[in-house]
Amino acid sequence: MDAIDHRIVQLLQIDGRATQLELAREVGLSQPAVAERIRKLEEGGVIKGYTARINAAELGKDITAFIGVKIEHPKHFEGFAKRVLAINDVLECHRVAGEDSYMLKVKTENTRALDELLVETLRTIPGVTQTQTIIVLASIKEDSRIFVPDNLLGNEPAKRKSR
Repeated sequence: MDAIDHRIVQLLQIDGRATQLELAREVGLSQPAVAERIRKLEEGGVIKGYTARINAAELGKDITAFIGVKIEHPKHFEGFAKRVLAINDVLECHRVAGEDSYMLKVKTENTRALDELLVETLRTIPGVTQTQTIIVLASIKEDSRIFVPDNLLGNEPAKRKSR
């Protein structure tokens, strides 16, 4: 990836609906050249897909929670992962180091739905020995964009002012 590819990625993260012509103007290339670069970024797995950012509360998903899940033995990891992939309220699932085996980010309608997810779904998965839930009271920052540093864009990084 060169500086132009990084800039295209940055621009698409800001506005995934930007046209190839708009991107071409921003990076100083022709529309066909930008289309080819985007195709290569998609095929190379840099761009994994396109999506709209949704206000979950407007869709009735008022509760955000993080759930730490302990699994008794690694032999249960694969089965756990398969089950979690089928749970619509689980937005993210990460295998982690530390006390827990997995960390989930979930959004549910209310605390009753969260309780059902915990008791009737997660805790019934073979190998799950414990869950610990943290309910979000307010979200200060929630973003999926990956920061692209100036040096990858071909720009000089901003110099710090000394005092």
